[in-house]
Amino acid sequence: MDKDGLTLAASNWNQPTSFVGSNYAFRFYFRQALNAGTSTEFALGTVSRKPGMYIANRAGSATNPLGVVAVKIEFDALEASWRKATDGVYVTDASGVVLLATDAGWRFRLAREGVGRKRDAVQDEQRFGLARLEPLAIMRARGEGERAIIEAPLFDTLQPISPGGWTLHLLVDPGPRAAAAIASGRLAVALALASTIALAFALFFVRRRRQALQEEMIAQRTRTLRDQLSQANRLATLGQISAGVGHEIGQPVAAMRVFAENGEKLIERGRAEEASANFREIIGLADRLGLITGELRRFSRRQPGARRLVRIGEIVDGALLLLRDRIVSMDVALQMPSVDDLDIAVTAEHVRLEQVLVNLLQNALDAVGEAGAITIEVVRNEDEIRLRLCDSGPGIGPDEVAQLFQPFATTKPDGLGLGLVISRDIMRDLGGDLVFEPHEMRTCFTMIIPLTK
Repeated sequence: MDKDGLTLAASNWNQPTSFVGSNYAFRFYFRQALNAGTSTEFALGTVSRKPGMYIANRAGSATNPLGVVAVKIEFDALEASWRKATDGVYVTDASGVVLLATDAGWRFRLAREGVGRKRDAVQDEQRFGLARLEPLAIMRARGEGERAIIEAPLFDTLQPISPGGWTLHLLVDPGPRAAAAIASGRLAVALALASTIALAFALFFVRRRRQALQEEMIAQRTRTLRDQLSQANRLATLGQISAGVGHEIGQPVAAMRVFAENGEKLIERGRAEEASANFREIIGLADRLGLITGELRRFSRRQPGARRLVRIGEIVDGALLLLRDRIVSMDVALQMPSVDDLDIAVTAEHVRLEQVLVNLLQNALDAVGEAGAITIEVVRNEDEIRLRLCDSGPGIGPDEVAQLFQPFATTKPDGLGLGLVISRDIMRDLGGDLVFEPHEMRTCFTMIIPLTK
């Protein structure tokens, strides 16, 4: 848009719904960006009639502005993913207006904290397409049709999120399933929303704001958001593999019960030596349970920990422990490095390296399908270790290769397109890199880990 608000260029310039020629001087984000340099606003599109977050930045200097560049982020896919996890989620802004929700009928209504506040009807009409915002009333229905029974309102769990003033509302069933609802709901909703909005803000503002004081502020924000995204990725991964890990834990528990019952009967019959063998088996199974639960605690820890000397084998074993059930159930052939290669040690953060390898293994399993093949290789160079993972899947096309490390670019119907972005960011923060290496017969990704001299 030029400095008067007239749209000169747009991504949909060649479509019937083109923004070119429309004037957006009435938009708050345009006026604020022109005056202050940057702005954000959640509003209903005047042409598309779709709601979204507008992120705007001034072109030119404050004394001689040329106009404003704006990007709109829509959350249709995110709201759809919420509905798969739960039906009671919505997000309000600082004034109590519902912006995002699992139920489209809740959008642009006033939550409890917004009722009674004085509002500008003209501004609401321009921003939300409604001159009068109605209060939000949510009740829980049990049954269907004429037999439906309305029950008491659900508990409202609040979680402040970025941008400032936004609040995530998670409606929790106070019944016996409340604990499971909180865990799955927060994992599928809060982390997904934080990941999407946080990365969008970081990518846009870090490139735009160049002044020395602003650069320092953005650098600090970027570090914080990167840590949040990395944590969100780890928890989301644990959510995806929870069924397999539960099976890994369930088998030893069931076996321990059988050994204990048999041991009790053997003691009653005076066969102490055979009973002792059963108890030794129980000890071994208990050690395995401790290994699995310890790996889960370490992987989910918010602070990955300090860098230390860690064997490549520890990284590989930890990742395989979390994904073993899926590998076995899919009958995937796994080729491992040699014992000498696995014994190579590097100075790094164990959990972050393991997180990257788990992401790559998840992608490889998605690609190869049943009875596929995955190879893990270790190549040692003079100043670095290359931990390479290759799969026998269908490969990656030229168009997809160009977007591999682009945020939100994904071929999975339920993917966010952040796994490879976060993984490469982790590797670069550790002084290495994550690269795609094309091969004719297989798909390979390589973790480059520097050696400490």
